[in-house]
This record gives sequence, structure tokens and C-alpha cells, in this order.
Amino acid sequence: MNKIKCIVIDDEELARTLIIKYISDTPNLALVGDFENALEALPLIKNSAIDLIFLDIQMPAINGTDFAKIIGADTNIIFTTAYTEYALEGYELNVVDYLLKPITFNRFLSAVNKVKSKAVPLENIEDSITVKSGYDLYKIKYADILYIKSDSEYVTFYTESKKIMSLQSLKSLLKQIPPSQFMRVHRSYIVNKTKVTSLKGRDLFITDSLIPISDSYYDQVKSELFQ
Repeated sequence: MNKIKCIVIDDEELARTLIIKYISDTPNLALVGDFENALEALPLIKNSAIDLIFLDIQMPAINGTDFAKIIGADTNIIFTTAYTEYALEGYELNVVDYLLKPITFNRFLSAVNKVKSKAVPLENIEDSITVKSGYDLYKIKYADILYIKSDSEYVTFYTESKKIMSLQSLKSLLKQIPPSQFMRVHRSYIVNKTKVTSLKGRDLFITDSLIPISDSYYDQVKSELFQ
């Protein structure tokens, strides 16, 4: 699968680390490099096919807006900054998006979805998982999965029209499905983020199904799904 090749430029280590994690959690993105200083990234940008730059604005040596003017419009740029006053200048430079710190994963995905890159033809992005159930094989589209429930050594895929049971663990399954679309909310449940309709107390609702949330996942659920 062709991926969008990204670099991260930010002099703040925590901010840089967060963006790197978000990139690793997004199946159609690939991290090529990360830099504290924009000028150090220039040789890589000039000599490699970089599709997307996550670029902090306020940095030493040269700020992000000046650096964006240097590299021109051939590369997609998403500005990341803690200062709202830079927003207008960012949009005047025709960047893809402007992310205000602290950046949530949902906001990150929204920005990435605006990127238009020839490196990722839509037909090459995997949109389904092959599941073995007994002697049969099923191809299930990610968009059709409501949630996945574990029961001992088996997991059951719930869609609106059917249930499919497979001999595997949630832990192994998490390595196969895109974390941008799915998240674990309980030791026995993985949910499709796009199918969640509400949060009531310590339970998620997906259509008419009630999904419990473990205490250890509660803050992450609120942060990613309800901000």
C-alpha cells in the first residue's frame, strides 16, 4: 500500500512525539523523519519525495511560516502551533490546515483527510479485513463493523446484518485493524469510533448496543470521541 510520506518539524519534544504517535496510528501515513530545527530538514525535503510536513510555527533559527515560503507549494503543509494569532498567515500561505495545540487525534485525522497526494490512490487503501470462521473465510469491510467482542479464545465481529465468530484474541486483532478507526475500550471490546452514538456514564452506545468502558480506557475514550 502506498502511503503519504511525512516529516515532523517541531522544537518541542513532547509535541513532536505526539504527532509521531498519531502518524504511527494512521495506516496511510509513513514517518520519514523528525527534526527540532527546520533548516536541518531542508536537505531531506529537497532530495526526497516528501508528501506532507507537520510544521511548527514558532521555532528558533527560522519560524515555520518563513520556512514554508522557502520550500514553496509543492509539498503539503499542516501547521502546528500553540498560538492562534498565526492562523491568518498560515491560511494566506495556502497550507492544508492549521492545528492548534494541544492537538487531539480526531482533529489530526480531519487535517490529514484534506491532504491531496498522488502517493495514496484511494483504491490502494485497505478497507477490509479477512476473517476465518471455522472452515470459511469472510471479507468484512471496516466501515460495516460496529464493534468486536472477545469471549475466551474467540472474538465476534458485529455488523448491522450479521455476527461472525473467529478463533483469535483481541490483542492480535489490534495489530491488524486501523487504530485511526478502531479503539479498545474494555478488555473484551473494540469499537468502531465512527459508529459510537453516545456516552452515558461508563457505557458507550452503538445503535442499540451498550458497550462497557473500563476505567483504564475512560479518559482516552472521552478525549478521542467526545472532544
